[in-house]
Amino acid sequence: MKTIGPGSTIGMLGGGQLGRMMAMAAAQLGYKTHVYCPEIDNPAEQVSDQATHGKYEDMSALKKFASAVDVVTYEFENIPVSTVEALSEKVAVFPNSKVLQISQDRLSEKTFLNELGIKTAPFSAVSNVDEAASVLEEISYPAVLKTRRFGYDGKGQAIVKSVNDLEQAWQTLSSDQIIIEGFIDFDMEISVIAVRGQDGEVRCFTPVENRHKNHILDISIAPARISDALKEKAIIQATKIINNIDYVGVLTVEFFVSQNDPKLRVNEIAPRVHNSGHWTIEACPSSQFEQHIRAICGLPLGGTSFIGEARMTNLIGEDILKLPELLKDGNLNVHHYGKSEVRAGRKLGHVTKISVK
Repeated sequence: MKTIGPGSTIGMLGGGQLGRMMAMAAAQLGYKTHVYCPEIDNPAEQVSDQATHGKYEDMSALKKFASAVDVVTYEFENIPVSTVEALSEKVAVFPNSKVLQISQDRLSEKTFLNELGIKTAPFSAVSNVDEAASVLEEISYPAVLKTRRFGYDGKGQAIVKSVNDLEQAWQTLSSDQIIIEGFIDFDMEISVIAVRGQDGEVRCFTPVENRHKNHILDISIAPARISDALKEKAIIQATKIINNIDYVGVLTVEFFVSQNDPKLRVNEIAPRVHNSGHWTIEACPSSQFEQHIRAICGLPLGGTSFIGEARMTNLIGEDILKLPELLKDGNLNVHHYGKSEVRAGRKLGHVTKISVK
């Protein structure tokens, strides 16, 4: 177990809004943050002590970065595995590279989950249209074609409702590493934000109900409006996952819930703090961001209870222009991510409303 105290420097791979909120949580506990990412003028750098701009494959720059920090973490999951492995030779990195190897490939991820006895959509890997057509005869239509790597917010996937859609979907994805997933007729998506400390302790926030718009998370409602039995089952499965990869930090597990299917099915796992956990900043004793900092620094984990029902709404694209009006509502907690360019589909902030009964 590696414990680092206040005054130490946390290295952050990635400069987005998740890194920004982690850096703010780190400062609250007395830590400094050093951001490493290729982009300049990034949200995390605005609230951090230092920044290094370099490619994730630049081993010379990474070596200097490692010598300037006391522990390293990351704020998005598409960091090259080789980057984490190289840094691990110089400084402790949490989470470890094993989870990236699993989560960066949808085939590896679903295979890992099924081996744990956790249900997912039926799936199969294919490398050409003929293989896809054969698999679809077994899985049946509709189904979803997804690139095995680098997909998020609806990117890298296409729905096929019949064999007539297959050729166009294949051309759209433009890859020979595809996974086909059976279509799940779900009533709700929920997520569980779990955290595991260096000592193996696991704590989970209450499951959250997620609603999407144009494949991007729009609203998260905590707690999810499901039975206590389903909440407990989701937490048990998230705990099983986080324990089986020797994980340290916050891990998010997304589930499909269907009234016609008593089983929860995992959609995906995200080895990081998550958009659906932003409500924890105002509603819980320790937010998901603080929990992550506590875990990677070897500190005791914080509380996961919540003071009331919470509703988090993303501010996407021109939604951020509503900021002056939103600030007039004294019941809203408003967050601006400091991004300078407004464009469609870009997450630029969020607001949270807490209802205390």
